Amino acid sequence: MTIDRHALGFGYGERAVYAADPWTTRGRLYAESDSPTRSDFQRDRDRIVHTTAFRRLKHKTQVFIAQDGDHYRTRLTHTIEVAQVARALARALKLDEDLAEGVALVHDFGHTPFGHTGEDALHEALQPYGGFDHNAQSLRIVTKLERRYAEFDGLNLTWETLEGLVKHNGPLLTPDGKGTHGPVAQPILDYCEIHDLEIASYASLEAQVAAIADDIAYNTHDIDDGLRSGYLTFEVLEDIPFLAGLMAEVRDRYPGLEASRFTHEIMRRQITRMVEDVISVSQAALAEVRPESAQDVRNAGRVIATFSKDMAETDKQIKAMLFKRIYRHPDIMRIRAGAAQIVADLFQAYMNDPRQMQSHYWVDHIAGLGDAAKARHVGDYLAGMTDTYAISAHKRLFDQTPDLR
Repeated sequence: MTIDRHALGFGYGERAVYAADPWTTRGRLYAESDSPTRSDFQRDRDRIVHTTAFRRLKHKTQVFIAQDGDHYRTRLTHTIEVAQVARALARALKLDEDLAEGVALVHDFGHTPFGHTGEDALHEALQPYGGFDHNAQSLRIVTKLERRYAEFDGLNLTWETLEGLVKHNGPLLTPDGKGTHGPVAQPILDYCEIHDLEIASYASLEAQVAAIADDIAYNTHDIDDGLRSGYLTFEVLEDIPFLAGLMAEVRDRYPGLEASRFTHEIMRRQITRMVEDVISVSQAALAEVRPESAQDVRNAGRVIATFSKDMAETDKQIKAMLFKRIYRHPDIMRIRAGAAQIVADLFQAYMNDPRQMQSHYWVDHIAGLGDAAKARHVGDYLAGMTDTYAISAHKRLFDQTPDLR
């Protein structure tokens, strides 16, 4: 019995002409036979979910470390929320939902333990060897470090998913070949030598909705977690007109509502308004650009899925509030200092004696490498750690470990 792949519904309606088409994908680095029951983008999404890198996200910090409480977001819960928003945007714009979801699910694979603090510390340690970039690390994970398949390293994802991973925040090179945000990370350049991801162009619209979904998700859930922690109050939120309006709306409709439900009603409205804003802006941009293919989207010379001018200002105000009230709060800064010390200490310990990386499968190979290659392997090992593993590793190697409380 044979299966007609094109007759399968895949659970959603017709794609627009500018959507990425899984039936005409640019393919994979290593050729594989087609699946009779899943599109190539579905297969990518499924491979991402089944990785060890995906599972490790549940014990990696988003803002508050695991010891702060069970109800705070982790990298995993953040990733799931981003994927949900990305899929909603993709459906509204008639895109390929599986590709949008796959890019959203993989976008944080390269993050270190302890959030951006760990990334900053690892970047500083690796500075003499090219530094550290979490986006480039995500690419290394899915093209090299995941070791699940007999015929290749990595996941052998489609060109479109890898492109979205690398370029979801926009082109990495200007038309004259300069880095749009400084030098392009070497792992990305190295990979493009064998599988060109065209890093001077924009990404597909599926990748663009994954990127804006990331902003929507963390703007909302960092406020939620900030209220839960006490670093934010409803009075503080009143300083932002957009949030003040949402709170007035909830108070008018539900007078005397308890704080936890009040918070949820604000957050759900925030997500809805931001999603609707992106849909409206994207539809207007599509009417102007009139792309006839996914490649037309890449060549449009502009972002299509983005906020309106007013919502972009709100986004800026929310981020400024979060930095002032949470990310740079003295309590958080003290914890960040301890987390940075853990990463720096571990990096130096492993550089001095790679055999201390007991569970690292390249440990026997590392001993004979030069410092640059050894440092990159140590960086891979550290970046893959969860918060809990990094703390326990530090306790095993050092007499005193910072208290991250």
